[in-house]
Amino acid sequence: MNSKKIVITGGPGTGKTSVINELKSRGYFCFEEIIRTLTSQAKNESESSKHFSNPIAFVDDPLLFNTQLLNGRVEQFTQSKVLNYKKSFFDRGIPDVLAYMEFFNQPFDKVFIEACNNHIYTDVFILPPWEAIYISDNERFETFDEALKIHDCLVNVYDNFGYDIKNVPFGSISERANFIIDNI
Repeated sequence: MNSKKIVITGGPGTGKTSVINELKSRGYFCFEEIIRTLTSQAKNESESSKHFSNPIAFVDDPLLFNTQLLNGRVEQFTQSKVLNYKKSFFDRGIPDVLAYMEFFNQPFDKVFIEACNNHIYTDVFILPPWEAIYISDNERFETFDEALKIHDCLVNVYDNFGYDIKNVPFGSISERANFIIDNI
């Protein structure tokens, strides 16, 4: 089925997952963020004293980690093509991988660029950094200042791929979900 493919993105701690969960509760199909699974795996495979930042910064092979992340997001995109839903929501999109690589000053080759060019989303919504709700946890290592920089990298990468990014205003989870639904 040729459904709409809608990305919900933003820096860490912006409320993406809460909005995704709200959309799920309303009956929409949502692909979950896969980095938390990869983060847990990376933490299990590395020395625990290194767990002070994003896993991209402490894994033995950042390119392999990012390739696995890229492949997981491409797989989600591919799955969305065969699902019987008019709309599929994604907790982050393929370009997010490049944005984080940009933030960590990691080079990426044409495979990453081609993945972005060959898998085009219908809509992209970005949740801006919101200090009032920002918290860190076992899988979110960035400071709020780093979250601001990641936001800028996300905007830059999505802009470079020609997306019209819609900024989701601050508000309750329900209000933010309504904004997204109303602007698809």
